[in-house]
Amino acid sequence: MRALQLITDRELSLSEVEPPPPPAAGEVQLRIRMVGLNHIDVWGLRGMAFAKRKYPLTVGAEAAGDVIAVGPGVTNVVPGDRVVPFSALTCGTCKACRRGRDNLCENVGGVRGFHVDGFAQDITNHPARLVVKIPDGVAMEDAACMAVAYSTVEHMLFDNAQLEPGETVLVQAGGSGIGTIAVKIAKSLDCIVIATAGSDEKCARVKALGADHVINYRTDRFEGVVRRLTGKKGVDVVFEHVGADTWQGSLFSLKRGGRLVTCGATSGPSGSINLMQLFQQQYRIVGSFGSPLSASERGLARIASGVRPVIDTVYPLDKFREGVGRLEHRDVFGKILVAL
Repeated sequence: MRALQLITDRELSLSEVEPPPPPAAGEVQLRIRMVGLNHIDVWGLRGMAFAKRKYPLTVGAEAAGDVIAVGPGVTNVVPGDRVVPFSALTCGTCKACRRGRDNLCENVGGVRGFHVDGFAQDITNHPARLVVKIPDGVAMEDAACMAVAYSTVEHMLFDNAQLEPGETVLVQAGGSGIGTIAVKIAKSLDCIVIATAGSDEKCARVKALGADHVINYRTDRFEGVVRRLTGKKGVDVVFEHVGADTWQGSLFSLKRGGRLVTCGATSGPSGSINLMQLFQQQYRIVGSFGSPLSASERGLARIASGVRPVIDTVYPLDKFREGVGRLEHRDVFGKILVAL
């Protein structure tokens, strides 16, 4: 079978490998149909795994596929079910896992496609407890956006920012994979959405998604526009994932008692904060990494209700590197997928 493998940092090879053995007890065997690309793939290709890993390493941290076999004791799915596999190999037994906070697992065995072999292969085995069934009517392409991107937004907006209907939200990089999802989810709750984007073309496309106001952050100081649009009050929630370039402006865009939730630092990891501003304005700043398995379940239900992700391009497997390159250069609107 085929597997797209990282041979060494930045060097990929589409290889012929032996298929996996039959699934063991508690495992399912999956036929992977789609892989979603994310910045974790950019970091992985650069060698930024933050842990030891062995080469060759099969890439791909986000996927959707079909169950083709189940191991002994598996009852939650049957062959023929369409599923989304959860990327992090959590233990399922620690205090965090038992409380449904899988992304805080104390004994995680790594993230597939980043620390251990990922999903960019025709067939793979995976723990049955770490798959979520795809509802009828949800396309495989949409489901392939779930495990990393859509569930991250679900977790950020609801578990962490505790977004409520009708609130005002600033979505940074509204044309990105998670930015487009955040815009669509917030608008589905009748929120007032202010978004940023890096070109007039992207601004127009984010506006077409339903954003009430879109600011070109390359030509305008977005924080000043946000203060003007909100009558100098600021927004209830900032959806931040850009990092150093937008950090100060994001804080300045918050209203008193506002919430900022952040999951990324693509423009740089360092930002300063005025502590007096923090406590006097009573900001709540929450870091968000990954998501619990429950966020995938909720997210798939939300897609089934009509809040679909935005798909930019679907590449064949041998064009995986081209898709990652577009992520590196921010030449993307929505999600990039790879079909197997």
